[in-house]
Amino acid sequence: MSHATETPADAPAILSEVRPALKPRAPMVGHGRSFSWITEKICGIAEEKTPVWWWWCFTAACIVASFTVAGLIYLVSTGVGVWGHRNPVNWAWDIVNFVFWIGIGHAGTLISAILCLLRQKWRTSINRSAEAMTIFAVICAGIFPVFHLGRVWYSWFLFPLPNSNIIWQNYRSPLEWDVFAVSTYGTVSVLFWYVGMIPDLATMRDRFASVGKTIRARVYGIFAMGWRGSGRHWSNYEMAYLILAGISTPLVLSVHTIVSFDFAVSLLPGWHTTIFPPYFVAGAIFSGFGMVLTLVLPLRAVYKLEDLVTQYHIDCMCKITLATGTMVGYAYLMEFFIAWYGANPNESFTFINRAFGPYWWAYFIMVTCNVITPQFFWFKGVRRNTALVFVLSLFVNVGMWFERFVIIATSLARDFLPSSWGYYSPSVVEIFTFFGTFGVFSVLFLLFVRFLPIMAVAELKAVTPQADPHSDVDAGAHGAARTGEHN
Repeated sequence: MSHATETPADAPAILSEVRPALKPRAPMVGHGRSFSWITEKICGIAEEKTPVWWWWCFTAACIVASFTVAGLIYLVSTGVGVWGHRNPVNWAWDIVNFVFWIGIGHAGTLISAILCLLRQKWRTSINRSAEAMTIFAVICAGIFPVFHLGRVWYSWFLFPLPNSNIIWQNYRSPLEWDVFAVSTYGTVSVLFWYVGMIPDLATMRDRFASVGKTIRARVYGIFAMGWRGSGRHWSNYEMAYLILAGISTPLVLSVHTIVSFDFAVSLLPGWHTTIFPPYFVAGAIFSGFGMVLTLVLPLRAVYKLEDLVTQYHIDCMCKITLATGTMVGYAYLMEFFIAWYGANPNESFTFINRAFGPYWWAYFIMVTCNVITPQFFWFKGVRRNTALVFVLSLFVNVGMWFERFVIIATSLARDFLPSSWGYYSPSVVEIFTFFGTFGVFSVLFLLFVRFLPIMAVAELKAVTPQADPHSDVDAGAHGAARTGEHN
């Protein structure tokens, strides 16, 4: 191959002066860390003695999670009327929280599947935590529609099982589509997360076996499924991982599209619109990356992972948050334009009422958090301030919850009949049940951090310079020198 700066003899003279500037790629692992350093750093988190702060956080999370347990027990024993929703707002915090938690899980699948297929190497430091976040968010999401049935012991009728009552599901209902979409999404997410961890589980098995911790070595060995790192094992692993990435990719678009059909296929003003599927998908990715930042930044600070979660990773996540937040803002404007252009007085009233009616405060919180907040990520100084990025990510999560609340509550509170108008306020049971799900999520995430490798060790090593056989970096000498220099 000829050198990039060489030009043919008959080329214009101006081309001989062209010297394209090659922008150096940002390192995925800082300070040229060696393979052994990466293994020790990630595996050491699960191997070291449980820190005191973890016990405090775990205890607090368990106490908060008990609110959900107590709220659900009270609901089943008393009746679904203990929740505040009633005519005309029959869908309230339960469905708001369902859509919110499903949206949280979208960034995990996006980072794992789509960025994997697009060969985006910066995903390697955050994909494991994002995948775990997806699974735990789906668990929290599944609580609300099941208990919204009231008689939760009849929830098995949602599945196409033969039964003596001749009760069959309405397969034309998007509520039934949700059952299959969310269960498929959760199953594939668990498989993707688990398959990606197999090489690292084998590493943990071997490390515990080498220090004589037989019980833990056997436990990790069971889940490592006999992994020995042979060429055949790696070939099968990479093929399985690629197939799961291909299966997961359409789920990123389909799951929240189907969730949006819960609203879009109805005839209710404010819901009956074709913009909902792309609008919901963009919003889900937006809220998902907000939660990834909320989780990864504290982990980065607590475990000193600045060399693995670099500024480049934070920049990429902030830019995606900015892009999807701008899409969400565009969707807000289009909703008003469609309501005006459609010349439907009921539709126009719904959106005017949404912005200036009794729930105006929720609408402006939504716009402030979802449209204005991400615009700060245009500035490099903001993206380099991790404390500020963390605070802005919290605003993103708050704003996306209010978005779901505004869509549901404002559209139902004032429908076609003014005589049936009402104002929804959540009950104490609803409030405690919802906030308790943050405890459930935190308990699961803390257990993940404590017992499993929080980053993909094998994938991290693959993006270091010494993993490239064509690189001029001497893996041993360079890594050892840099490790000694920065330890």
